Amino acid sequence: MAKPYLPKLPRFCYTIAVTTYNRLFEEAIENYGLVTTSMARKMGIEPGALVDLAYRGRLTRIGQGVYQLVQYAPGEKDPYAQAVALVGDGSYLYGESVIAMLRLAPTDPDRIYVATANRVRRNLGCGIKVVKSRPEYQPIAIEGIPSQRIQDAIVCAKTTMPSERLRAACKEAFRIGKIDEKERKRIEHEI
Repeated sequence: MAKPYLPKLPRFCYTIAVTTYNRLFEEAIENYGLVTTSMARKMGIEPGALVDLAYRGRLTRIGQGVYQLVQYAPGEKDPYAQAVALVGDGSYLYGESVIAMLRLAPTDPDRIYVATANRVRRNLGCGIKVVKSRPEYQPIAIEGIPSQRIQDAIVCAKTTMPSERLRAACKEAFRIGKIDEKERKRIEHEI
């Protein structure tokens, strides 16, 4: 039986793919193994290259425009980073999810709240709840994940968590040095 004819690809095609992967790898390793199409564009890499790398088994598609390195060892904060990446640019962890990520108090593990100013039409799965962001809440990076400030997150979680758990989260945040005495008193007054 004759072998089918397969044309040889020029060596530079392989080199370009490896170079692209290496650049993406360096960026993704700092971002919980995640690469988004917008990150790729900022690096000068076409989104089609992500699809190609997923086809070759170097990336795993998590959702629309979000990929994760195959060689990445998962961690406990990965669901939070993935949720923020899936919602899109400008999104951040909100309320109860900030409390859950920092393990300040018991929370509902089936929901991850993500705030964004953008309209989100894509299917994010049943565990991600999108909340409309407000301009008074400016996100910060907590352990590399865009998040609401801890003080604001505890106050905003009033609608989803019982007040005794919020008080426990406030005390724990104060104990580990995430908030100061003045902020603790203000939060307890607002709860």
